[in-house]
Amino acid sequence: MTTRPLLWMRHEVRPGEGRAAIVPETARTLIEAGFEIVVEESNQRSFDLAEYVAAGCRTAATGTWREAPKDAIVVGLKELPNDDGPLGDHIYFGHAYKGQHGARDLLSRFVAGGGTLLDLEYLLDEDGRRLAAFGYWAGYVGAALAVLEYRGELPSSPPPTSKPELDARLSAGRGDQPRALVIGALGRSGRGACEALRVAGIETTAWDVEETKDLDHAALRSHDIIVNCVMVAHPVPPFLTEADLDAPDRRISVISDVTCDVTSECNVLPVYDDITRWEQPTRELRPANADQPAVRIIAIDNLPTLVPREAAESYAADLLPVLLQLPDGAPWQRARERFAQALREEHLA
Repeated sequence: MTTRPLLWMRHEVRPGEGRAAIVPETARTLIEAGFEIVVEESNQRSFDLAEYVAAGCRTAATGTWREAPKDAIVVGLKELPNDDGPLGDHIYFGHAYKGQHGARDLLSRFVAGGGTLLDLEYLLDEDGRRLAAFGYWAGYVGAALAVLEYRGELPSSPPPTSKPELDARLSAGRGDQPRALVIGALGRSGRGACEALRVAGIETTAWDVEETKDLDHAALRSHDIIVNCVMVAHPVPPFLTEADLDAPDRRISVISDVTCDVTSECNVLPVYDDITRWEQPTRELRPANADQPAVRIIAIDNLPTLVPREAAESYAADLLPVLLQLPDGAPWQRARERFAQALREEHLA
């Protein structure tokens, strides 16, 4: 019989991050399958600790994952605390396999601790497709924020909400309708972005692989809102350049980069150098002039946390059958192989 690992779900240190990779409903299923789950206290998770206790989980104080048993797997979503402590086995989005800023330092911590990064982004099926993703909700929220910013209705620090509340805001503000373009419209994120724009009553241009093979920059510049949902695994010619922003025919006023590959050489929108954050969701790339509007970018790398419960419940349902294959199911073997490859690429193995 397969020995089930202890799963230790940590509190998210990212301010305002209310999602979770395991929700009470999926925790119950995992426990019934023989897993033991410890859930840390959190003052921002969108699920009460009592819900996890009712599902059969044990609890622990915030940040005590460092004291978890050595055979435990620590489960999270976003980044770990920024220190240099050695790490055991972790499941989360590590963002360390494309040469991102700080990637080598993070991988070195796993080497020092004898642990493995089981990156959620690299839980793939045999054809290389992701088995669980927040993409739909990232695209939905990214496009929704772009619409609100275009209308001048985006708060300086948007609070967590729900999809019905967000939909009500999108549909209530119809009036002067912008021209919107979604790049990567056929993927998870792209479908979410197109749906948010539909709710807002905005007719949308949808581009995918065929339209980006030989991208028409003049056509791109003719839109008011650009929502990028394309993530590439190797460098390609950029979709949007500084020259596009300075072109006299540029209509673009709001860019929402759902992908946020900003510190990677795979960034297809190399017109900005840092993400934006919930406390200041937009950044100006160009000021307004006599003939053109200002250009502002939204590049928040945890967009789905604006609708934390819906996003977490959807993601956790997709992740559940993969977690049930721990520790040695095929997706986890592929994730371990990708981690080993990253160590070799960074000359750490």
